[in-house]
Amino acid sequence: MRLGVEAALVDGLLVRGDVELSDGRVVGIGLAAPNGRGIVVPGFVDLQVNGFGGVDFLDADADGYRRAGEALLETGVTAYLPTLITTPEQQLLAAIAEVPDGEARPRVLGLHLEGPFLSPNRLGTHEASARRDPDPALLDRLLDAGPVRLMTLAPELPGAEILIDRLLERGVAVSIGHTDATAAQANAAFDRGARSVTHLFNAMRPFLHRDPGIVGAALARDDVVVSIILDGIHLAPETAKTIWRAARGRTALVTDAITGAGAAEGSYSLGNLDVHVHEGTVRGPDGVLAGSVLTMVEAVRNLLELGVPLEDAVEAATSTPARVLGERELGRLDVGLPADIVVLDDSLGIERVLVAGEVRVTV
Repeated sequence: MRLGVEAALVDGLLVRGDVELSDGRVVGIGLAAPNGRGIVVPGFVDLQVNGFGGVDFLDADADGYRRAGEALLETGVTAYLPTLITTPEQQLLAAIAEVPDGEARPRVLGLHLEGPFLSPNRLGTHEASARRDPDPALLDRLLDAGPVRLMTLAPELPGAEILIDRLLERGVAVSIGHTDATAAQANAAFDRGARSVTHLFNAMRPFLHRDPGIVGAALARDDVVVSIILDGIHLAPETAKTIWRAARGRTALVTDAITGAGAAEGSYSLGNLDVHVHEGTVRGPDGVLAGSVLTMVEAVRNLLELGVPLEDAVEAATSTPARVLGERELGRLDVGLPADIVVLDDSLGIERVLVAGEVRVTV
């Protein structure tokens, strides 16, 4: 099948010509296309999705995942991590048991557990009564319950190093977040194998000139991916530009989307918390930010508005987040790779979305 496009973004390079697919994979790039329209880019990969399209993943069943998936596809997301925030253990275990298998579309890559091993001083809207200090037995119960691929934790907590070791032994990527870690504590976690930071600057020790904390530690290294919520609310434009200039090529866009993303304004749930969406901002009862209603295609456009080239902006939504999970085929477009792709028009609007070569969205 030919896509009838004018160009494709192949590992950061714009290649003129059409793209051909067969058996769910890309088999040709740069083919003659005199009347081609649109640009093919890799499908977006989102590492942090709490809910979408009216669905909260903490209480979603198979139908909920189907509805959320359909809504995510319309925003160009072809693979994602449903994210479960700090919640009482039994509720968390029940939610983990509902995660779909590998046949779901968009692809469900596993789970992101954001907690419960977080700093009591940097919880944001996470449920304080469900927060826990590092507990290897609890960690094992969570990992045994389902396909956990990424965990966010605070490395300064006593015993956190044991959790990091155990997570890495079981093939789970470790991200640092909701933390009061100093630069030394953050660097110790990175040296131990943690390789990403969850929503940089938000819910963590602030960056100061003599106390750079986790922000300074992460930006000063070359081996750490930093994720950001680029909705114009969580970060000032100057902050986002600073992050990009310090961490170009290792900045991952995430949405941190909640139930209200892709739906109307109003009241929604985020786990056991009631939140309200108004004018694109999500807040809990105490006024604290509680996720976002950002979509990934909007995040890409917002990065472009900061002056970032299209190739780099797309990379931040595709191959960079996929790299956190060690997924070398996802988030990329090339011959032989899975045909998880998005066709964009000249205004960066979504025309088509395909997963494994199958058209899932047509506008």
